[in-house]
Amino acid sequence: MADIDGGNQTSVTEFILLGFRDTPELQPLHFLLFLVIYTATVAGNILILVLVVADPHLHTPMYFFLGNLSCLETCYSSAILPRLLASLLTGDRSISLSACRTQYYIFGCLAASECYLLAVMSYDRYLAICKPLHYMVIMYGKFCLLLAAGSWASGFLASSIVTGMMLQLNFCGPKEIDHFFCDFSPLLNISCSDTRLVELSASTLSFIFTLPPFLLTVTSYASIIRAILRIPSTTGRQKAFSTCSSHLMVVTVFYGTITVVYVLPRTDTLRDLNKVFSLLYTVLTPLANPLIYSLRNREVQEALRIVLSKWWVSVEFKPCKLI
Repeated sequence: MADIDGGNQTSVTEFILLGFRDTPELQPLHFLLFLVIYTATVAGNILILVLVVADPHLHTPMYFFLGNLSCLETCYSSAILPRLLASLLTGDRSISLSACRTQYYIFGCLAASECYLLAVMSYDRYLAICKPLHYMVIMYGKFCLLLAAGSWASGFLASSIVTGMMLQLNFCGPKEIDHFFCDFSPLLNISCSDTRLVELSASTLSFIFTLPPFLLTVTSYASIIRAILRIPSTTGRQKAFSTCSSHLMVVTVFYGTITVVYVLPRTDTLRDLNKVFSLLYTVLTPLANPLIYSLRNREVQEALRIVLSKWWVSVEFKPCKLI
């Protein structure tokens, strides 16, 4: 511990992530549950990424962005769940100040990048449904790369600014963070510095960085729904909606949960449910994405079937080496 300004307060260099302390008897069950979720999340998202790379039929803008989303979700889960699993397994809930800041920075980068990437995917579906004749002209290879790179860069820029401001905060006690990972509000709650400027700056940056992609997403889907309703045949409407329904489900779950956690007023009920909703967008959403896209998407299912059949043929007819 180091003195701050020569006073009696000392600088905290280590925190305790309380996690799910209310149910210690369920800790082994929690460990097994989160281990299965993390394994399935990483395996599912990597599988989609492999299919997008391996199958030429998936070399389209839509699946290029889906591959980026799968990569992002893999990193997203890996920023939170391994640390949570380690604490559940060993009982050690401590985390250093530098590790806590690093975890928040990575989490913030990926969460902000996902906002932009979901907006890009919404715009892609808007062009495919509402302007099909111009789709391939607009969504050419280099432009898709720029959109994906811009999504990642915007997220990292936003998180870098907010994390940079949080580096100025002092922590002198208490050491307990009532959460299962290092998030913005729990860290501010235990800081002994004046956090008003940081909160105001973070709110302003959130408005600047997240409102444009959110509005683009809403506008894109409003135009898509309007265009689908104009299709005269029921079969045509179903076919058009099937091309964007998976992505619409992902967008709804993502924005719905982060709105509850970060936007709605902090009532006692919402404060008690904060960890539950945080689990939805940090743990379950990355798990749901490969399930939604694979179970509801015929092209992904067909690509998986082709890859598995090729692998099976190569294994079944692999020549034996004579010794």
